[in-house]
Amino acid sequence: MDEVLRIENLHKRFGDLEVLKGINLSVEKGETVVILGASGSGKSTLLRCLNFLEIPTEGRIHLEGREIGAIRPGFNGKPRIVYREAELAKLRAKVGMVFQQFNLFPHMTAEQNVMIAPMKIRGKSSAEARDLAIRNLEKVDLVDKAKEYPSRLSGGQQQRVAIARALAMEPTVMLFDEATSALDPELVGEVLLTIRKLSEEGMTMLVVTHELGFAYNVAHHVVFLHDGLIHEDGPPDQVLRQPCKARTREFLKGHLLFQLPNSPL
Repeated sequence: MDEVLRIENLHKRFGDLEVLKGINLSVEKGETVVILGASGSGKSTLLRCLNFLEIPTEGRIHLEGREIGAIRPGFNGKPRIVYREAELAKLRAKVGMVFQQFNLFPHMTAEQNVMIAPMKIRGKSSAEARDLAIRNLEKVDLVDKAKEYPSRLSGGQQQRVAIARALAMEPTVMLFDEATSALDPELVGEVLLTIRKLSEEGMTMLVVTHELGFAYNVAHHVVFLHDGLIHEDGPPDQVLRQPCKARTREFLKGHLLFQLPNSPL
């Protein structure tokens, strides 16, 4: 397998608060990596650093073998990393992200919501963007809702449109930040099944979630974050069934994984 994403000694500080304290992680092409951890462990911050919605304080990110940013002289001779906006725009086009909230344009149909980024960012014609929209709405089983406005879609359907919108940019990597946390429980399954389908099709993905059954059955490997560091990392059966660290065991017992049957997801 080929390495698509590499993270080296990644730190992120907000003033005096250090959220990420030195993350090292490698993701291979076609892998689904599930990131777990308690609230405040740094999961969302990590994803936001990977597509530079947050600029890392220290460390390097490599995408498809290319190091992002350039080293320049800094204060007192200490080197600093400079990120050009043009470089970050290209990276964000390759790293799709799906958030907790759907953020669809209410005055646009599902099809139009998916079309807009390829037209505005990639310069696609309306015909090309419409073809992309239909193909990606088919991937999330919503082509029959292409002409509907968000107000006429369920929360799960809106989130699947948001996934189609990210896929329309034809990204190298997809990031999912608690994509089901804003949904009613009965709608969670349809979104998780969509993400599982993408995993089976070979999309490279990092997924922040509290859905442990999904993590156990879909992830190629599971990362457990604690206090801004990777506390445990390995195959799902190891991390979720036979964790090495006491903090991981405490987290899992709190989520009752050991009392639940395997999820069909």
